[in-house]
Amino acid sequence: MSGRRVVITGLGAVSALGIGARQNFDQALQGHSGIALLELKGERQRPGLPAAQIRAALPDIIRTAEQPLFDRNAIIGMVVAQEALAQSGFSVRNEAEAEASGVFWGTGMGGSTTLEAGYVDLFVEGKTRIRPMSVVAGMNNAAASQIALRYQFKGTVNNYSCACVSSAQAIGEAYRHIHHGYAERVLAGGSEALLNYGVVTAWDSMRVLAPADSARPERSCRPFSADRNGLVLGEAAAAVMLESLESARARGAVILGELVGYGSSNDASHITKPDPAGQARAMQMALRHAGLAPQQVAYINAHGAGTAAGDLAEAVSIGQIFGPATGQLLVSSTKSMHGHTLGAAGALEFVLTAQTLGAGSVPPTAFLEQADAGCQLDLVPLQARHGLQIDAAMSNSFAFGGSNVSLIVRQFHHA
Repeated sequence: MSGRRVVITGLGAVSALGIGARQNFDQALQGHSGIALLELKGERQRPGLPAAQIRAALPDIIRTAEQPLFDRNAIIGMVVAQEALAQSGFSVRNEAEAEASGVFWGTGMGGSTTLEAGYVDLFVEGKTRIRPMSVVAGMNNAAASQIALRYQFKGTVNNYSCACVSSAQAIGEAYRHIHHGYAERVLAGGSEALLNYGVVTAWDSMRVLAPADSARPERSCRPFSADRNGLVLGEAAAAVMLESLESARARGAVILGELVGYGSSNDASHITKPDPAGQARAMQMALRHAGLAPQQVAYINAHGAGTAAGDLAEAVSIGQIFGPATGQLLVSSTKSMHGHTLGAAGALEFVLTAQTLGAGSVPPTAFLEQADAGCQLDLVPLQARHGLQIDAAMSNSFAFGGSNVSLIVRQFHHA
């Protein structure tokens, strides 16, 4: 499809696997899991539930006087924005650059910890007032706005909230924004920090959360496994600096890869039950937009959340689109290690996927000892694959509400 080429010049990530995009990728390649028993702040606990919490100390990037303005969701968003921008080497130098720079961000629940604290103050503690900055800290566009404010990006700032595809959609729409000439660069990604008592309890009430593995809690999330029994919630943030090829070349930036395909669809069939046909439409659209045949995609970072219906539907949809090429396709779910980070999942998994190109290595589906018979794919069980030639890779994200997003990243070719 005609339009400007969109390249990647910076990556950032923080999750239960650690701080930094490279750290997350290295841990995933080693099959290390960041999942452990959930530890909530305060007296209210959900004992026995596993979760993928960020346990490493975050960089101290928010001044003490500004702390009331930030929910944890925005703080981790700022951390990954700083990393991606630092790697890209870009900073605004004049008004023209500021106006040609945007932020597209995704989150499912926004500042849910701030909102919960306000409700506790009102309905549990009996207070008549809550923290003055609760609205500013809790609003869904808080992270996007704070990032734009700090780095003086004065172009379009959009916030996307479509459950588990939120940040993947933010990246895809940022791609379109640059591709069609509305901006020179967009910092895109997402953040999610919803490991608080209310949100976790709501998810537990849906009966979709996996119980802790009694012997090894770190293996509680087992996507595509015959014995899988649910998803494991996680917190994370990830960012990608996207630029027009002209912008990156003009400033001599190192190009890490090229975003070439974006597909988006809705099942319009059920609010929670995934539909392979809807997922297939997103993958087909991404391939068509990228101008690639199925056999040119070497790897898919699957949505693979670990639910019985979801994993099977994705395996079916991949088979529908890739057909005979499915036999040489590698597919893995890194959620087995960093959990399901909901609104941040698409960005985190895209950042991991982008790193497979240069490394020639694909992370495994950890703890996959026996695959579901209905998932007839090479799921890269237990151990990473190395020494691969990966020219193009896909990242899938699917969500409650029927939303589907597929992104395709490719090695950068000068021609």
